[in-house]
Amino acid sequence: MNSSNLNLARSILLTPFGLDDVALTNTLASMFSHKVDYADLYFQFTKSESWSLEEGIVKTGSFNIDQGVGVRAVSGDKTAFSYSDEISLEALKQAAAATRTIAKYGQGKVKVADSVTSYAGRSLYFPHDPLSSLDSTAKVKLLEKIEKMARAKDPRVKQVMAGLAGEYDVVLVARSDGIIAGDVRPLVRLSLTVIAEQDGRREMGSSGGGGRYDYSYFTPEVLEKYVDDAVSGALINLEARPAPAGPMTVVLGPGWPGILLHEAIGHGLEGDFNRKGSSAFSGQIGQRVAAEGVTVVDDGTLQDRRGSLNMDDEGNPTQCTTLIENGILKGYIQDTMNARLMKMPITGNARRESFAHLPMPRMTNTYMLGGDKDPAEILASVKNGLYAVNFGGGQVDITNGKFVFSASEAYMIEDGKISYPVKGATLIGNGPDVLRRVSMIGNDMRLDSGVGVCGKEGQSVPVGVGQPTLRLDGLTVGGTA
Repeated sequence: MNSSNLNLARSILLTPFGLDDVALTNTLASMFSHKVDYADLYFQFTKSESWSLEEGIVKTGSFNIDQGVGVRAVSGDKTAFSYSDEISLEALKQAAAATRTIAKYGQGKVKVADSVTSYAGRSLYFPHDPLSSLDSTAKVKLLEKIEKMARAKDPRVKQVMAGLAGEYDVVLVARSDGIIAGDVRPLVRLSLTVIAEQDGRREMGSSGGGGRYDYSYFTPEVLEKYVDDAVSGALINLEARPAPAGPMTVVLGPGWPGILLHEAIGHGLEGDFNRKGSSAFSGQIGQRVAAEGVTVVDDGTLQDRRGSLNMDDEGNPTQCTTLIENGILKGYIQDTMNARLMKMPITGNARRESFAHLPMPRMTNTYMLGGDKDPAEILASVKNGLYAVNFGGGQVDITNGKFVFSASEAYMIEDGKISYPVKGATLIGNGPDVLRRVSMIGNDMRLDSGVGVCGKEGQSVPVGVGQPTLRLDGLTVGGTA
């Protein structure tokens, strides 16, 4: 982020409504007339659209504009929060007054800053407005083109569904310590699902991607890769046999299979769960929680990535946080409140779905670093096992780390070679245990293509995942055979 982002945020979120830095400081000061430890104002303007194609026709297109301000006061571990979808001085005053209900819990030792300090930080993506990068006709043609490409790949392709989505998000944060920060966040995503049929059997394959770009990201080469991945996924599943069940060696492919890491381990390393003692990783900093060689980071600073941010939703700079290093738990991901209460560093992981939601510690791009093994060597080391390349849905319980994940593309490994595809394979285990079962780590670390959405306490935010090829010993596989 740089000062131009903050200037643009001011011009969209403050100036048209007669607000300036003085009004923001006075609002925050009015909250500190009572015993409050921290307060902030979060302004947001979001313009979003989505288009979807089915049966060769773009049947739906939606466009939405949303704006408002969230006002928060924190005292100890208690939070008062109010929001308004109207941006005005009067709305600010009313929202600020509503937060005073928690004043009696505060220590009153913190004073509000009497001057404003602009935060100029990272510049990880251009402040595009993706929605204006293509006209409506071109967006429809893009979806029609990808549909034709998919059908031309193979006569067994019977159905194609494609979606295009874009978002232009402008945020401004004003804090009681005097920091004011702004960010302009573009986001695009294209998704493709293909259904193929053979001998009365129908199977599905899907793909897609995106990031903090405008629609020019979707070049013919990128579209070709999405089509290849989706069509080949569907055709492979047409040949798939029922998956066997039982404990076996599992090899996870690179990239998107990192979703298992995100769900089974990442959520358990979020600060709020650990402060409350409800995570399977609570109180284990400095202890071995994974096999040697396993290093996991959360990195919000990757250029143009879907999960990256110039600043978090409290105006703190994002960073690369090492969570597990060579198998040893090093720390948690934190927002301001949980970091303060746990006496740990803020990691720039405060995220919120919108101005109408409270921030909480959330992942950005979470991935495992690569090792020194050639992926071919890892596969060759397995006499009998499962090779899981792609995943669909999954569930995890963060209190004990137990998870169930379904593989959408998987193969049996026989005598060190990939043999036939299987359908219906689910991986069953728990996060802390599965980390200890890592026996080989590939040198092919890859991030996902840019499709991840993370849910927590009813809030959804874009995220990234990644990992190298991994060998896991003795994992339980649920099958259909």
